[in-house]
Amino acid sequence: MSLKEQIDRNRLPQHVAIIMDGNGRWAQARGEDRSAGHREGVVSVRKVVEAAVAIGLRYLTIYTFSTENWNRPAAEVHALMALMVAAIQRETPDLMRNNVRLEAIGDLDRLPAEVRATLEECLRETSGNTGTTLVLALSYSARWEILRATRELAEAVRDGRLRPEEVTEACFSNHLTTRHLPDPDLMIRTGGEQRISNFLLWQLSYAELYFTDTYWPDFREEELYTAILDYQHRERRFGKTGEQLK
Repeated sequence: MSLKEQIDRNRLPQHVAIIMDGNGRWAQARGEDRSAGHREGVVSVRKVVEAAVAIGLRYLTIYTFSTENWNRPAAEVHALMALMVAAIQRETPDLMRNNVRLEAIGDLDRLPAEVRATLEECLRETSGNTGTTLVLALSYSARWEILRATRELAEAVRDGRLRPEEVTEACFSNHLTTRHLPDPDLMIRTGGEQRISNFLLWQLSYAELYFTDTYWPDFREEELYTAILDYQHRERRFGKTGEQLK
């Protein structure tokens, strides 16, 4: 029985978030420029999205570009932005064919105009799709997002539109960029590192964490299915005892 066939479709994580790490190291291990790893990483995104569609995964969020990534060498940032434009243009027909809706979260105002325009066109074109929702975390930082929400709430209290006691977890969540998404059930990080790196810090509070040494360019359908099977063998207690869940 294949890994795909072993997955219990009734116990799928509703939302999977992925930190795609290891593109540069994958390329350097082959004596290639880091950009080669980013290009091959785009292929992995396509394969993983197709795998998510094949099993009926509802939400998939990928950490595409962090606010910290702006500090990389200018040439690499420029290459990444150019690759992003080309990838979005090339992949839009496949997203349409697979009924995938694209969304984006992050400080999108920092993106170059060409990237913004290409992204917005794809968002519009796929907005009516009803299958898997693919969320790109672009120019994203969890601390930026939390500070932004805190400022909005502070201004609302200052202006008398909100009382302090009304600032609940639900209220706070409604000021995050992910307010229209369920929290991730499973977070996957490739590349061997075991940290969250400023990714969805609020939303990952109860997510199952899965770390793999596989570099992102080598992470394809079977690797996603392996992570989901691992998730399905875990007991999710949310603070309760195992006996309470029986």
